[in-house]
Amino acid sequence: MDPRRLLIFRTVVRNGSIGAGARELGWTQPAVSQHLAALEKEVGTQLLLRSSAGVTPTEAGRRLALHAEAIAAQLHAAEEELADITALRRGTVRFATFPSAAAVLLPPALAQLHRTSPELDVTFSELEPPDAVVAVREGEVDLALVFRYPGTDVDAEGTLEWTGLMEDRVLAVLPEDHPRADDPDLRLADLAEEQWIAGCERCRANLLVNARRAGYEPRVRHSTDDAIVVQRLIVHGGGVALLPETALEAYRSDGVIARALPDLEDRTIGLINRKGALSIPAVGALRDALVSVADERSVCAAHI
Repeated sequence: MDPRRLLIFRTVVRNGSIGAGARELGWTQPAVSQHLAALEKEVGTQLLLRSSAGVTPTEAGRRLALHAEAIAAQLHAAEEELADITALRRGTVRFATFPSAAAVLLPPALAQLHRTSPELDVTFSELEPPDAVVAVREGEVDLALVFRYPGTDVDAEGTLEWTGLMEDRVLAVLPEDHPRADDPDLRLADLAEEQWIAGCERCRANLLVNARRAGYEPRVRHSTDDAIVVQRLIVHGGGVALLPETALEAYRSDGVIARALPDLEDRTIGLINRKGALSIPAVGALRDALVSVADERSVCAAHI
């Protein structure tokens, strides 16, 4: 199978039409169509359904597109390694992270990279861990910051490599006029009658696990991934919530109080990548910058 034709096919599928794929490739539409026809002849089956609205891959086409994505990811890795060998030190790292890390950890890491590797380009997408896992596994991003709570099901990560970076305290967030806001003996069990605001898939699961361990099923009134919305709801009587410290550092609303409870465990923030990706200099450089930022935060926290 001609790998060049496979990559042309990938470009057309990603763009949804032969014309759009040709424009991205800088080729004429007839030339692209000829390569697609040759590929279909080579594999012995139809790969695309053509219509006035564009193209849709057949079942065989969808399967072949997955292999094409994997090949493209490997070629991207090869390009980065060769760039380093020839001392160009240029490259692009496709990165994903969840919102609070995007606000708190990513900016200082990018600033550090700008000083050490000014020609390195980092593009990032904001993704919660389950979506980031899929993006890394399918080669859409090279590196991703995710978080795990104690007991988190990480089977979906499969063979991806994990690098732990730092612990992120989980705090109970209440309205500042809550009758137990300043109670030094406050426990999670004391909030059994409250209405709760739940977050992303892993955050919601953590709330349920902790509340059940404290002896009750939490009454979830609202669900939102946005920590700003969570806090504004709390201020206006919408309930209480569990939020990680990084989310509160990214944005802290007036009118709320955050309490560390003895029966809450920290979550862990770390990096995931496909095996071998860290040997790509550009990816390794971003990893090193994020490790440095996390280490610096840990040292500062130890002296507070």
